[in-house]
Amino acid sequence: MNDQTDPADEQVVALAQQIMDLARGGDLALLPVIDQGVPVDMQDAAGNTPIMLAAYHGHAELVRGLAARGADVDLANDRRQTPLAGAAFKGDTAVVQALLDAGADPAAGTPSARDTAAYFGRQEIVDLLG
Repeated sequence: MNDQTDPADEQVVALAQQIMDLARGGDLALLPVIDQGVPVDMQDAAGNTPIMLAAYHGHAELVRGLAARGADVDLANDRRQTPLAGAAFKGDTAVVQALLDAGADPAAGTPSARDTAAYFGRQEIVDLLG
């Protein structure tokens, strides 16, 4: 059995980590990378997509850019959380609005964005979600 890791595999893992870091940081440099063919709905080990990470970390402009490139705004991570529920948890009205504008479903996920906003007393988010 060969215990050595293929250098090409290491490069792919490093690139994937960089992509997720760009999303987490709200770096719009991610958008041209997506335009060059990186799957917009790629997932990390926890099932998080770039739009999930951008939403959770409060980057409305990147959320809009990813959604415009076809990101699944309702794709839940391994914990069944959606980007909209993450934004509702954080109380970020700009991200919530960006996701709603892109067609996100307030009832998707477990708990849903509606349930999350209500539980954490985010009335401004509850009002946006309708």
